[in-house]
Amino acid sequence: MVKITFMGAGSTVFARNVLGDCMCTPALCESEIALYDIDAQRLEDSRIILSAINHNVNEDRAVIKTYLGVENRKEALRDADFVVNAIQVGGYDPCTITDFEIPKKYGLKQTIADTLGIGGIMRALRTIPVLEEFARDMEEVCPNTLFLNYSNPMAMLTGYMQRYTKIRTVGLCHSVQVCSEKLLEKLDMQDKLEGRQELIAGINHMGWLLEIRDKEGNDLYPEIRKRAAKKNASEKHDDMVRFEYIRHMGYYCTESSEHNAEYNPFFIKNKYPEMIEKFNIPLDEYPRRCINQIEGWEKEREDILKDGKITHERSHEYASYIMEAVVTDKPYKIGGNVLNEGYIENLPADACVEVPCYIDGTGVHPTKVGKLPTQLAAMNITNINPQLLTIEAAVTKDRQKIYQAAMMDPHTAAELNIDDIIRMCDELIEAHGEYMKDYQ
Repeated sequence: MVKITFMGAGSTVFARNVLGDCMCTPALCESEIALYDIDAQRLEDSRIILSAINHNVNEDRAVIKTYLGVENRKEALRDADFVVNAIQVGGYDPCTITDFEIPKKYGLKQTIADTLGIGGIMRALRTIPVLEEFARDMEEVCPNTLFLNYSNPMAMLTGYMQRYTKIRTVGLCHSVQVCSEKLLEKLDMQDKLEGRQELIAGINHMGWLLEIRDKEGNDLYPEIRKRAAKKNASEKHDDMVRFEYIRHMGYYCTESSEHNAEYNPFFIKNKYPEMIEKFNIPLDEYPRRCINQIEGWEKEREDILKDGKITHERSHEYASYIMEAVVTDKPYKIGGNVLNEGYIENLPADACVEVPCYIDGTGVHPTKVGKLPTQLAAMNITNINPQLLTIEAAVTKDRQKIYQAAMMDPHTAAELNIDDIIRMCDELIEAHGEYMKDYQ
């Protein structure tokens, strides 16, 4: 029997999608599913919902078990074939609030703050110690498992696992598989969706749509560039930052405009406040989402459980397809986050990069992309620099590395001087208290 362990199972909606997908997959539907969390109520919510899906769509063929708290973590992981990670250390309150409010005091505005920037750095520093504990347990009780990381900051967490543990790890995001589809829909080019061919590579949340062709092999970029420029010039919409990337960099990127607005020094600038409205940038977007999700959870749970008629259809999330490919040895292609062992020639070797990968019975097999266009590699490197320094800070416990990571972050450095960057980091470290105990 295949065993699938889900770390952070209190992320109920996401656990429902991934594990519901597994129950809809013949090769996985009879799995043992281990749900692990440190929040008893959310863990029970997930158990109830997944048990109902198991009953309604899977004839109760899966075996679902719950494991609460650190003292039961090792048993949750024992003999797992696959471990899915979706933890958020510190939650919205207090940690996300802190990551937004303290930088604001220094004039540093953010949108999502979970991948890069000072918010992403702090999130990585409080999460990597937990992943280190996971890794030590896995090395003991399931050393051959495949660790599927969904938690952000993706490149920092996945890169840590790949460089400093023995656990086979691939990082997974939602944005690669919908990138070109959403772009063509936004530009009213839906007729080009069927049979399209594409190549995406770069880093997580800044992977580049390097090639896109229709089913006859015709290059779609000339028309995309023309329409994107016209749309940005003529109307307000929710993807203006990425369309501006097309205008100046020549290429579209995987993750949303609200994310990418804070991954560079170009758009969120105190000296040019008008750019927020011009490019329709939603400052403080992630806290709003968290508040709405928290407020809406009770109703969502009630709706999910209504009449006990919970159902599920397999989603586009990669996890179940990866597990299926490993179990059946039938290859499947994904966009995965892996250590850059020559796959992108003009990015650092110790970077975590996002490239096409094939999955089969022996695991994850990344493909070689070659060189990115120079301007795209340059954009990626500005993000890789703070990622690598943050990982070094977590491994060495060197507070100076935290300062250096923040100094190398393109948005932070564009807004603050070195003294304020250090003061901001010090205040964040103190405010996060026990979560940052290694740096006190």
